[in-house]
Amino acid sequence: MNASAPLTPDGRYIVVRGRLWRASNPHLSAAAREQWVARLMSGRRAVQAAIRAGDREALQTARRAVDDAKRGLGERGPVWWTDGVKDYNRYLVRNSPYAEWFNRTY
Repeated sequence: MNASAPLTPDGRYIVVRGRLWRASNPHLSAAAREQWVARLMSGRRAVQAAIRAGDREALQTARRAVDDAKRGLGERGPVWWTDGVKDYNRYLVRNSPYAEWFNRTY
């Protein structure tokens, strides 16, 4: 999660350039979070290396690793909250229930 990006009051999303992105699951243990973040960074480095090398197969593998890590962090896949509220991931903040909060705060 980007520490400089605004976090919605419920902690479910960060706002980047006016768009909501699902935040990491705050209920993960520190050890689990550390493991998933390490895997995410490794996957991102592998994506860059595959792009530089022009290796399509390695790129697919690396992108799967990034996706797996993001799912482990709760940023993709099923939502980590349990109250049944709709997922607004990738919505423009202005088209979401967070619009008033964002306009008032930022």
